[in-house]
Amino acid sequence: MEEVAPRFKVLEEAFHGNGNGCANVEATQSAILKVLTRVNRFQLRVRKHIDDNYTEFMPNHTSPDIFLEESASLNREIHDLLETVGSEGLGALDEANAKLADSGRQLREILLGLGVSEHILRIDELFQCVEEAKATKNYLVILDLVGRLRAFIYGDDSVDAQDAQVATPEVQRIFQALECYETIKVKYHVQAHLLQQSLQECFDRLVQLQCKSFPTSRCVTLQVSCDQTQLQEVVQALFQEPYNPVRLCEFLLDNCIEPLILRPVMAEYSEEVDGGSYVRLSLSYATKESSSSQLRPNYKQVLENLKLLLQTLAGINCSVSSEQHVFGIIGDHVKDKMLQLLVDECLIPAVPETMEEYQASTLCEDVTQLEQLLVDSFIINPEHDRALGQFVEQYETYYRNRLFRRVLETAREIIQRDLQDMVQVAPNNHTAEVANDPFLFPCCMISKSAQDFVKLMDRILRQPTDKLGDKEVDPIASIISVMLHTYIDEVPKVHRKLLESIPQQAVLFHNNCMFLTHWVAQHANKGIESLAALAKTLQATGQQHFRVQVDYQSSILMGIMHGFEFESPHTLGSGPLKLVRQCLRQLELLKNVWANVLPETVYNATFCELINTFVVELIRRVFTLRDISAPMACELSDLIDVVLQRAPTLFREPNEVVQVLSWLRLQQLKAMMNASLMEITELWGDGVGPLTASYKSDEIKHLIRALFQDTDWRAKAITQIV
Repeated sequence: MEEVAPRFKVLEEAFHGNGNGCANVEATQSAILKVLTRVNRFQLRVRKHIDDNYTEFMPNHTSPDIFLEESASLNREIHDLLETVGSEGLGALDEANAKLADSGRQLREILLGLGVSEHILRIDELFQCVEEAKATKNYLVILDLVGRLRAFIYGDDSVDAQDAQVATPEVQRIFQALECYETIKVKYHVQAHLLQQSLQECFDRLVQLQCKSFPTSRCVTLQVSCDQTQLQEVVQALFQEPYNPVRLCEFLLDNCIEPLILRPVMAEYSEEVDGGSYVRLSLSYATKESSSSQLRPNYKQVLENLKLLLQTLAGINCSVSSEQHVFGIIGDHVKDKMLQLLVDECLIPAVPETMEEYQASTLCEDVTQLEQLLVDSFIINPEHDRALGQFVEQYETYYRNRLFRRVLETAREIIQRDLQDMVQVAPNNHTAEVANDPFLFPCCMISKSAQDFVKLMDRILRQPTDKLGDKEVDPIASIISVMLHTYIDEVPKVHRKLLESIPQQAVLFHNNCMFLTHWVAQHANKGIESLAALAKTLQATGQQHFRVQVDYQSSILMGIMHGFEFESPHTLGSGPLKLVRQCLRQLELLKNVWANVLPETVYNATFCELINTFVVELIRRVFTLRDISAPMACELSDLIDVVLQRAPTLFREPNEVVQVLSWLRLQQLKAMMNASLMEITELWGDGVGPLTASYKSDEIKHLIRALFQDTDWRAKAITQIV
């Protein structure tokens, strides 16, 4: 029996007291009574320990380890007694079954009481361990102990396997019904709060965030300890689930990230602070709001400053769990707004808006590098946070949209310019050459704005299209159509008053439209949308406004001729000659502003039309006379001669005047004013003479009656005019 442990001494006395090793009910009951006595004494001592610690709050230096060891010993003895009662006593002594069963129930109740006592003692032991760990500032150990305390007090599943055997549901239920339970909970919350407070104070000492505001500026300083061991220990303990990092995240977002993106910031980074104990990042920026886009920081500087911010805070980016890092927790609070600001306020405005900038830009590469840095730092999840990736994917679209907007803004600025500022084009393309080659543009004057408009379209078409497939249509070409439609729509609106009142403006606009039409035809293979419709619309628009001006000039001539009246049937007077000279002067003035502006063929055709309008009205007025005396006929001849002399001078080549439809008619009218009756009949030549080309028989008869008196010769001559 030497191997028998001391914990079985009571059982040995009970079962071997008669010397023959035979168990009996009295011996078992005696052993149970002795155990009950020891348990009662033990519970009294434990109750006093609990009351001192959690009820009366008396000074108590007793260690719970002593009670835990004694509780474990009693626990084992009671379990052995239960086995004895169950397997030996009840089997050998049937007559005492009821008494032993009752004793077994008492033992189980005692065992449950011991379990509750042991549970409280374990909690007390954990509280003492917390105090010891606080002395060494081992925050990870303290955090683990506080977590175990919570599991013991609230019955959480996070407690380990050994503790779970003690904290059975029945024990937990009885424990939570005790008077000391509320006191223990309060003590736990105090310890948890003190831990959080200590961690925050230590974190604030290791990670110093300062912000100084001035009337128009702000200075932000971030200073992070280089003691990685202590820093990461504090951060790991602090950034557990109960910690709320909102204050830290709001500081970083409001005072660092947002200003770095939106404002020009002066950043100073240093690794030699306090003898190398800290790294420091200082940010200085103006706080005054400004709507000027010129104050927008360069995107490269923004990305560089963001990298400095991450580099400064890199020391706190440790793992707080198997799936989460500190930057990931911070990112959950700041990444959405940060990415939105970065894309909308920094990257999109940084997209090139000219072809030269596009070819030199490294924006996509820079954004891709930043995205990878944010992913590697665990701030964003590449599968869900796609703002930067989508920006890179849509970069070409952003570029084209900005280019379109810039091009249209430039086009509208060109459209606003004065049409009167003009330049000569195609000076070596003579009229004969243009007539033989329809692809040549005639020599004329156009507005400098139209020339600049064409240069802008040429620059657009020269842009590289390397990224397009063989069958893809260059979307840039579509902007040409938009530009030309804008020109067609906007120029008449912007220059409406001048187009209506100044002849040269309308002519220049006509030439501009023809020049643009010629350019469109030359670039028919560039994929310009609605090419044929554009060409027709340009031509029609230019011709429409030119026609309005031509009609207006015709109305001026007709207005002058409206006062053409004969003072008497015998003399012409000075009025008609004055009006004729006024019309010719009007045409000469028009020549001065159109001759060197319009293409020669267009100029000639237009002046032929205007001169014809004037001549037709002059002839009509002459034919209104019913009686023309010889002096008046001479005066009319002189009047017509003024027109015949001065009209050819309106053309570069005087012979062009013969293209006037009524020119021959006017010449023949002058001849008839000076001709005899016989000469007129000879000119008619029985209906085959030269007069028949311009006059009808009734007109010749009317003129004979007006010029000659009623005689037999006149009557005979009239009969010959058939």
